[in-house]
Amino acid sequence: MATTDFEAPPASPQPQRPQLSPAQWRSGVAAWLGWTFDGLDMHLDTLVAAPFVAQLIGAQSTSDPLVGRYGSIIQAAFLLGWALGGGFFGRVGDRYGRARALSLTVLTYAAFTGLSFFAHTWWQLLVFRFLAALGIGGEWAVGASLLSESWPRQWRPWIAAVLQTGVNVGILAAGLANFLLAAAPPRYLFLVGIFPALLVFWIRRAVPETAEWRAAKEHAGHQEPKLRELFSGETRRITLWVTLVCGISLTAHWAFMFWHQQHLRNLPEVIGWTAAQKNKLASEAMYLVIGSSILGNFFAAWLSRWIGYRATIVGMFLGYWFAMVGAYGVARGHVALLWWFPLIGFCQGAFALFTMYLPPLFPTLLRTTGAGFSYNIGRVTAAFGTVFFGLFSSVGDHRAALFYSGLLFLPATLTAVFLPRQRD
Repeated sequence: MATTDFEAPPASPQPQRPQLSPAQWRSGVAAWLGWTFDGLDMHLDTLVAAPFVAQLIGAQSTSDPLVGRYGSIIQAAFLLGWALGGGFFGRVGDRYGRARALSLTVLTYAAFTGLSFFAHTWWQLLVFRFLAALGIGGEWAVGASLLSESWPRQWRPWIAAVLQTGVNVGILAAGLANFLLAAAPPRYLFLVGIFPALLVFWIRRAVPETAEWRAAKEHAGHQEPKLRELFSGETRRITLWVTLVCGISLTAHWAFMFWHQQHLRNLPEVIGWTAAQKNKLASEAMYLVIGSSILGNFFAAWLSRWIGYRATIVGMFLGYWFAMVGAYGVARGHVALLWWFPLIGFCQGAFALFTMYLPPLFPTLLRTTGAGFSYNIGRVTAAFGTVFFGLFSSVGDHRAALFYSGLLFLPATLTAVFLPRQRD
């Protein structure tokens, strides 16, 4: 099926870019900070999932099969909440404005991440992580639409990289917090997630609604598009292809992000370490993955200016597949895996492009909903995938889960060929 009829090929790089207004800078800063704290709250649980779940269910060791089982169920609930939040807050953003919805998403994930501190059973932690994920999923959709409407087209690949870097910085901050609190009980790490709530007060005062959204609201009057219009006409084709690509790739990506930490902690040469030593190794691994991901973000932005979003996504997904097969195709110790993590992280730069690539594909008053639904529906498949691939794990050994999930990047690569070209 050809997709070149959607539009002309992407324009060649422009040597000059228009100046940005103070309002555009404030929108950019608000979205970046939202994404930074998004990344922080997103990964606090990933870093302490195994020891905290073991504590909640009374397991004697993180290698207990029940730790992996309940941990994967909690992660699945988180990813499901992420998907639902993208659709719910996406609809809020389309109806009531981007800035207002952005404030609500930040407040939601900050509040429920902090409340995770009070969990005393595994199902209570599941509930808090699910509710926090509603805000995290919504923040992506709202922030992406806010900047796609307020920043000039020439800036979009670079602002996509900068925004994704915000997530990376947040994840690194989570790793730093985990390092500093390595000797504290795991639940204390969740208190760090409360701080983003302070951002809400500034967003409501300093960030205006976009002119494009206001104009679309005035033009539509009481005839705003319905949700079902995502699945009709030309929009249906876009929705289905983007949803398919995101579903496959995010299933593989989140299986890695969750299981690689558990796999590291239970390697034969690591299993006997103290909890503090394991936490430090987990943080070191996260720094390698996320630090290289930042480089991947800007490489993807640079490459997309020359060959377009679609071709860049295809190439980096293929690299992700190669890196996962190389890392987990054979049994490796923790030192060898630390050498593979930078390549895996670098290929994650493909996901930065979705920030500015997806929203302009949809009509203005379906933009946040469409981008949020199509991208975050991948969290639903990722939720089931995290649990499913966990079934391949033996006691304390998650290499098979990581290897088989990594193979999904090959069909993700092939499917991405059918994505539409950039349409601004």
